[in-house]
Amino acid sequence: MFRTLKYDIQAVMERDPACRNVLEAVLLYPGFHALIMHRIAHFFWQRKLRFLARWLSFTARFLTNIDIHPAARIGRGFFIDHGQGVVIGETAEVGEHVTMYQGATLGGTGKERGKRHPTIGDHVVISAGAKVLGSFTVGHHARIGAGAVVLKEVPPHSTVVGVPGRVVRENGHKVTERTELDHANLPDPVEAAFRKIVARVNALEQQVRELQQERNALGETQLAEERR
Repeated sequence: MFRTLKYDIQAVMERDPACRNVLEAVLLYPGFHALIMHRIAHFFWQRKLRFLARWLSFTARFLTNIDIHPAARIGRGFFIDHGQGVVIGETAEVGEHVTMYQGATLGGTGKERGKRHPTIGDHVVISAGAKVLGSFTVGHHARIGAGAVVLKEVPPHSTVVGVPGRVVRENGHKVTERTELDHANLPDPVEAAFRKIVARVNALEQQVRELQQERNALGETQLAEERR
């Protein structure tokens, strides 16, 4: 567990430019604190000390506002940026070197038992406010855009945005070279749709103007013939 915590500290320092040293990473990051307490709670959960594990999870939520069920499996190098409102459900599985931003949720879609939360691959980025709901897999190096609601499987090396979430980019960029999500350059399918509508309206207006010009020209020709 201590070897895993070393990777967790490195994740904070590598992925948050505001972190200046190890002391800040250990003392001033609630995501790291929640992760430490989760790993301890998970240790007790695996040894059937369920009440103690749940109590530690509750305490972590009270202190950090990050809710991670003690049964959830989380790989090394996990980084929760800011962390406010992050929720990770009981049967969720998180791979290595995953990044989650504030308000993100790994949840279920009902009250069924068994595997009901998502499995997150390695090097995945889940942006602020994103909701990944259901028992399916998010492939390695995938990126979930801010506010997206993902309800079905996500292929590796893809970008998902929107409500409901839809793949808008796949193997388009070398995301293996970095794990941060380039928020400013995410494609916006709603904006693209509006652009198409505006272009169509402009084309129709142009056609109307041409018809009006033809009609005016025809009217002037008829008036001239009548005067003759």
